[in-house]
Amino acid sequence: MSITAEIPSEYLDLKDAVADFAQQVVAPVAVEHDANHTFPYEVVKQMGEMGLFGLPFSEEHGGGGADYFALALAIEELAKVDQSIAITLEAGVSLGAMPIARFGTEEQKQRHLPDLTAGRALAGFGLTEPGAGSDAGATATTAKLDGGQWVVNGSKQFITNSGTDITSLVTVTAVTGTKADGRKEISTIIVPSGTPGFTAEPAYNKVGWNASDTHPLTFMDATVPEENLLGERGRGYANFLSVLDEGRIAIAALATGAAQGCVDESVKYAKERQSFGRPISEYQSISFAIARMEARAHAARTAYYHAASKMLAGEPFKKEAAIAKLVASEAAMDNARAATQIHGGYGFMNEYTVARHYRDSKILEIGEGTTEVQLMLIARELGL
Repeated sequence: MSITAEIPSEYLDLKDAVADFAQQVVAPVAVEHDANHTFPYEVVKQMGEMGLFGLPFSEEHGGGGADYFALALAIEELAKVDQSIAITLEAGVSLGAMPIARFGTEEQKQRHLPDLTAGRALAGFGLTEPGAGSDAGATATTAKLDGGQWVVNGSKQFITNSGTDITSLVTVTAVTGTKADGRKEISTIIVPSGTPGFTAEPAYNKVGWNASDTHPLTFMDATVPEENLLGERGRGYANFLSVLDEGRIAIAALATGAAQGCVDESVKYAKERQSFGRPISEYQSISFAIARMEARAHAARTAYYHAASKMLAGEPFKKEAAIAKLVASEAAMDNARAATQIHGGYGFMNEYTVARHYRDSKILEIGEGTTEVQLMLIARELGL
């Protein structure tokens, strides 16, 4: 029995609906947005209307009342055809809205979540800095209380969904003091778009994910009310790490979709492409290469399904999420390389899906924790 055959029908219905949306709506415009480095506002609007941005959130706050696994399934289907739109959803939910849902006050939830869960607005997750990537504890951005207001100074980089026309806020980690043991006290502050002193700098010119919005951010005396503290003071770093644990499952789902998309495109191409009078699918070197690609995608899917099942059961899942992210990101990169080779010269042309996957997939081994960070987490969970 296949894995999907064991999934309840409501998940399969969602999966099928998103797969159809990806083929009918996302795929036809993906090449244009990628080539022009433009953000697909019209696609995001339709995704919001479908309820995709609200999937794992409570109905009380405008969500769909589903769960994180439903979100992962949707992300996987989108990523088969366009990783840029998949990461827009993944970051919009797991990095943008989720910190507010997890750690926000009821007033913060009521103010921000309805628009975020409806896809009418997006939020950024300001963790990474020029000197604090994997070493997020090296945070240099500061937030000081002055007359009942936080004054934020510093910079962030590689922040997704931070500079679109519908970005409503970013949540940023900042040093708010010093703990008794001398370590930095790191808290999280909500900084709304349009706050004086907060600037989303010009977008990056990236290798891939060209239709995804990514900016460096600067804060020069950006001042927000004291009640914009998100969660408990001094728990900002710990809270963000817990968000990243969940986010790794979503990124693994995205990587799985990319890996499977490479399989699907390669199967179709190999059956159509003729060489020496017969389809190249009849050559063992090609069919075996695609078989290995399918095995990688299957292993990646199994890994993220397992991590998601542990998370939803309320069991520890840090190791499983790291394994899923590691296995899936490497599967996406390996499959993209193999798919490009199978397509030959066509695989080097940007209008082909596999070419975009080849450029897009590398970041999956870097973002939301590098391969090396995943290995470190796995080893630590093993007591090493």
